[in-house]
Amino acid sequence: MSNYKPSQQEINNALWSACDTFRGVVDPSEYKNYILVFLFLKYLSDVWKDHYEQYKEEYGDDEELIRRRMKRERFVLPDKCSFDYLVANQNDEQLGDKINKALEKIEEANYEKLEGVFRNVDFNSESNLGKTKDRNRRLKNLINDFDKKELNFRPSVIGTEDIIGNGYMYLIERFASDAGKKGGEFYTPNEVSTLLAKLLKPKAGDRICDPAIGSGSLAITVAEEVEGKNFRIYGQESNGSTWALAKMNMFLHGMDAADIRWCDTLNSPDLVEDDQLMKFDIVVANPPFSLDKWGKEDAKDDPYNRYHRGIPPKSRADYAFIQHMIETAKDKKGKVGVIVPHGVLFRSGAEGRIREALIKENLLEAVIGLPENLFFGTGIPAAILIFNKAKEKENVLFIDASGEDHFEKGTRQNKLRKEDIEKIVSAYEAWEEKDKFSYVALPAEIKENDYNLNIPRYVDTFEPEAEVDINKTQKEIRELEAELDDVKSEMTELLKELNI
Repeated sequence: MSNYKPSQQEINNALWSACDTFRGVVDPSEYKNYILVFLFLKYLSDVWKDHYEQYKEEYGDDEELIRRRMKRERFVLPDKCSFDYLVANQNDEQLGDKINKALEKIEEANYEKLEGVFRNVDFNSESNLGKTKDRNRRLKNLINDFDKKELNFRPSVIGTEDIIGNGYMYLIERFASDAGKKGGEFYTPNEVSTLLAKLLKPKAGDRICDPAIGSGSLAITVAEEVEGKNFRIYGQESNGSTWALAKMNMFLHGMDAADIRWCDTLNSPDLVEDDQLMKFDIVVANPPFSLDKWGKEDAKDDPYNRYHRGIPPKSRADYAFIQHMIETAKDKKGKVGVIVPHGVLFRSGAEGRIREALIKENLLEAVIGLPENLFFGTGIPAAILIFNKAKEKENVLFIDASGEDHFEKGTRQNKLRKEDIEKIVSAYEAWEEKDKFSYVALPAEIKENDYNLNIPRYVDTFEPEAEVDINKTQKEIRELEAELDDVKSEMTELLKELNI
């Protein structure tokens, strides 16, 4: 038993099974916080226990020396805060309060890394978890769900593989799927994140930022494209619960140096240096599509002058996010990758004027159309826009990857396959035209189209209908007419019999 090492699939299955404690009682958009916080607590406890036992073996009974050595670890786990402590106290009448106090002490002991991470989850909540008796039963079940051999997160057991981070991502994806429309607010499908990472190609030493970071999955995937650990992640998120998910996600992936701010990116960005917006090598995001009431009324007085090309309409924040991202990309170096609804490509009015300005500045590098039904909460097709502040050529690459042969059709959701991602990235890197797939447009062509970027204007995917064989068709018609005559005759005979 001591040599047992759980597989990724076993861990994923055990984690998903733990959700049974809350299904049908708590909304998925709420119970995800309880499950993910508990996973995080179990991870901290197992890592801490593993390191303690290693130092115990090294230093013997010198507890003071062991404590001093433990304080040099990535985090501190105070007394009476471990998962084992909760297992021992699972029958306590004030179990919810005990869990809350343990989390509070962990946050205080690791203030720089975990400040505020647990403030949005209450294990003593009557409104979410029921009255005392029912609440304690559910919490006890939750403790027992995590007290399984499959969920042993000790490094000495699972090794150096990132199976805990992978398990966390797995749960977030499942929660996003169950949460429907709300799921799209905190998670970008892994395949789309991988595509963006390979398109943007971050390098060692890059500063990577996601101004609508959600649970952090997109930023992590982009950062993992960098060889080694020489990068820095930054992000902003307006939803407190989702911000906490991102902080824990970074920690579980060994990226706890990430600087994630809880703020409203469009109205009060917090990533600021010397009263100016911070600049980044890579800026990537999957912002909420066409966000209403985003703050247009204050945009004209924006202290960072982000909207000098124009102010987007109050009911659609797409170009507000795009302009923010472009302004935070480093001059003559930075790249931007943003997922947008197709309306961004062709809507007129203020958006049309902003789009024209961006094209005239020669910032737009590529427009990539994606298949429909890729994202949680919406079946509409989306597109990726790549902006490049180091762009040299003046033309723009258009890729239409929306066709049925460019994705795997799913029951609830479609999915990009590895070969689909490779085909898009290959066309982008080669900057080549492929029949019915990609096209390189000159500035004059885009101007002639009134700066409309609708992909079918540039990539011709029209399939001519097969020629009609007139003789064959006439023969089929005659055969059908003969069959119809036979049916009429049979009906007439049947009607005669009924009259008798």
